[in-house]
Amino acid sequence: MTLAATALPGAGRLATELAPGDAYRADFSDTPWWLTLIKALIVFVYLMLSVVVVIWFERRIVGFLQQRPGPNRFGPGGIFQTLADGFKLVWKETFTPRKADRFMYNLAPIIAGSTCFIGFAVIPMAGEVSMFGHRTPLQLTDAPVAVLLVMGAASIAAYGFVLAGWSSGSTYPLLGGLRSTAQVISYEIAMGLSLVAVFLYAGSMSTSQIVAKQAGLWFLIPAIFSFLVYVICMFGETNRLPFDLAEGEGEIVGGYHTEYSGMKFGMFFLGEYINMFTVSALATTMFLGGWQVPPPLTMINDGMLNHGWWGLLWFTIKLWMFMFVFVWVRGTLPRTRYDHFMAFGWKMLIPLTLVWVLAVAFVRAAMLGHLGEASVSFAGRSFYVSLLIIIGLFLIAALVATWLVESRNEAKREAARPEHPAEVDPFAGGHPVPPMPGQSLREPTYAAHRSVGAAPAMSQTSSPDHEEDHRG
Repeated sequence: MTLAATALPGAGRLATELAPGDAYRADFSDTPWWLTLIKALIVFVYLMLSVVVVIWFERRIVGFLQQRPGPNRFGPGGIFQTLADGFKLVWKETFTPRKADRFMYNLAPIIAGSTCFIGFAVIPMAGEVSMFGHRTPLQLTDAPVAVLLVMGAASIAAYGFVLAGWSSGSTYPLLGGLRSTAQVISYEIAMGLSLVAVFLYAGSMSTSQIVAKQAGLWFLIPAIFSFLVYVICMFGETNRLPFDLAEGEGEIVGGYHTEYSGMKFGMFFLGEYINMFTVSALATTMFLGGWQVPPPLTMINDGMLNHGWWGLLWFTIKLWMFMFVFVWVRGTLPRTRYDHFMAFGWKMLIPLTLVWVLAVAFVRAAMLGHLGEASVSFAGRSFYVSLLIIIGLFLIAALVATWLVESRNEAKREAARPEHPAEVDPFAGGHPVPPMPGQSLREPTYAAHRSVGAAPAMSQTSSPDHEEDHRG
């Protein structure tokens, strides 16, 4: 039995009126191939317009947070500034480093800028809508393992960063590519584990089925810990502050795209923002009920706001909530240290997420064993849902406590490290050693070396006249 997500008039009745084992995937039986192409064009235009708006939105919000105006000249409120920047990138001169691998150098931005669109192919942006006389879900396609398609597309996009760093033939891009590889591997593991709890609740990895199963209760509530881990991994996956270590300007100039200019750089820039929308759309689908209206509004006219094109409105609002969080964090938090970032992923997120998945599996098995397979909704499961919420809050507390303990231990290690002496003997050990920043040379050393006829070392504060005296 295959039903569209809006097949029933009441959104809250969808998950309870279908028998166990029914498929909740969207119905594409009335969708000809040309209509699929039109929907693909709609998704493309939707994402491109969203990127134009979010770049302006980010610059304005960060400017407000930092008490400066941001773009305000070109267009009302500076809204056309993004278009001007894009026009500049199109006409800007491009170059290829002499030592670069030309094929890989040109292929890397194409991979980074094109694979980011793949994930949106399986994201349901609304329920069934009427288009050109056909009833079709506002979704390009669906599959039993649709979520894995999104994760796989994100993994392929990482190849663009790696190839860009390696093919440029330069040191700083190579460091950025290596950082990006380690970062993606680390945080995709935690991100994938955080979604396992949702798969256990929904009984499927189909995006439309996951949305339909949240008609009675969003998975945000029983899977609160998974949601927190996913949000943290969102920043690591998209190379955004405070986890933009693959392009740390203060450390490695610009990372993997240091040697790129013009639209080749623009493709990396586009891919980053499209990836932000993709991970936000996946979070909306997995935890916030997808395109479904928030629960209090389902009572209006028997769920009228949960049908047709209304779903696109609720989906967009939830999507932009996550985009605001991206911008807010960028304007608030500083960049983390790379070793802290990797230790946080491997020593804290992954182990605690494994414990959480095991807890969800055991509670889910107990829930089905006690209530039976016939009960599909969360009605009557308050004890088990409350138990999972308590476990999730406990793991969140454990995550925060572990981070605090690790920070305190790091502070102790920093305090225990020996400090550099204020003065240094440059000829100690028989080899001249230059002073470090903040150090000075010992004056008695000069007299000792003068007595034996050795060339004296100049202090940081010595003047040319002083040097002339030594030569005399």
